[in-house]
Amino acid sequence: MRFAPAAAALSLALAVTASVGIAGDRVPDPRAAAMVEQGRAQLAEGNAQAAIDSFEAALAIDPGHTPVFLDLAQAARAQQLQGKAIRYYREALARDPGNLAAISGEGEALVEKGAVEKAKKNLAQLESMCGASCPETVELAATIRLGTQPRMASSEADKAAAN
Repeated sequence: MRFAPAAAALSLALAVTASVGIAGDRVPDPRAAAMVEQGRAQLAEGNAQAAIDSFEAALAIDPGHTPVFLDLAQAARAQQLQGKAIRYYREALARDPGNLAAISGEGEALVEKGAVEKAKKNLAQLESMCGASCPETVELAATIRLGTQPRMASSEADKAAAN
């Protein structure tokens, strides 16, 4: 009897922990997967709005397909809608807190929005999760470095381009 509360708490913890890893591993509905592929092709062609429509259709078909939020975020960034992209990355992270691509993407969108200090928090989180040499960490670090470099005056940039 004394162990019943502890056993219940342990089983609840195991159930929650087990469900966290499933978010990105499940197989999406085939119709949703086809819509995602269509959206990716549209995004590659530069048609961000059509891609968003396809990604949203995929979510309507399969609301549990978390990776589509990363695609929606990419499409929003292509439209220079960093705030919307950050919202999509955060939705992906709410469903899968260990999603390295979402942490990195959110950091990149933060840099694009001008929130470099917040992006540095994402970088620190990536470094603690996967180290300094994982691709997501390297990419975000490069984006932060480029985003914090001082801008050259236009005449200096023209001289540099001429050389």
